[in-house]
Amino acid sequence: MLNQKDFAADLILVADPDLLYQRAGLLGIENPPIHVMDHPRDFKSNALNVSPVRLATPSIPGQLDPANGAYVLDCLETAVQLCESDHCQGIVTGPVHKANVNDAGFNFTGHTEWLADRTGSDRVVMLLASSQLKVALATTHLPLRAVADAINRPHLVHTLKIIEADMRRRFGIAEPRILVCGLNPHAGEDGHLGHEEIETIIPAISEAQESGLQVIGPLPADTAFTPGVLADCDVVLAMYHDQGLPVLKYQGFGDAVNITLGLNIPRTSVDHGTALDLAGTGQAEAGSLIRAVELAATMASRG
Repeated sequence: MLNQKDFAADLILVADPDLLYQRAGLLGIENPPIHVMDHPRDFKSNALNVSPVRLATPSIPGQLDPANGAYVLDCLETAVQLCESDHCQGIVTGPVHKANVNDAGFNFTGHTEWLADRTGSDRVVMLLASSQLKVALATTHLPLRAVADAINRPHLVHTLKIIEADMRRRFGIAEPRILVCGLNPHAGEDGHLGHEEIETIIPAISEAQESGLQVIGPLPADTAFTPGVLADCDVVLAMYHDQGLPVLKYQGFGDAVNITLGLNIPRTSVDHGTALDLAGTGQAEAGSLIRAVELAATMASRG
């Protein structure tokens, strides 16, 4: 269980208190210091403060139940409202089983997309960051067949500007250097392995450079993710989910954090999925969650 004393921020957990008591019992935690808040200002130090959202039906560890699909979205909505009312300054989300929310009748592709729609953000960017590497994504949860059609020049230019702005604002990097991957093998091989680099990615990089951004590329992904190249950049923009994230997770799984750039609310999350086989066992690693909380607190402190 997260200990309030371990973090340089006041934490509020959005969850069903009965679920927390039940899970604490499974883990042998007697009398957990849970304080159910009556209102956002009802905060107690040295306690696990909970803004209550109720499950539709009791949750069994490791078992999915679409009846509780709405609970996930209700927790997200409560967290956003706490930030909109200035009672909180950032959001940390845990892993979510998207299919279970969809089976409940909701069109849900992930936290990133839901938060963008809920906050009215024009465009957001998914970034995963470890202690050694930052990887942003030009596209997120799309079938590979749809990736090329989703990449266009205005989209890439806007994405680069969001990355640059949040590297400054959220990470305190004064002059961010952004490395852009090509879409195709060998970054298109001068048009012999695809035309997306020539027709879309290179013009977008040129436009971003003309507006003052430090952008390098496009480079083939198998070249971009080498130590010498990475030493000269602050963040890599990959064209699709599985182009960039396998490298980052191999390099820093358990240390990495998922961040949504472009929101007016700092938002971080873990770098892994739900691990249903570990639910209720006490065997799950909490490293990414702890890092996500720490980073959210740092980002919030920068405004």
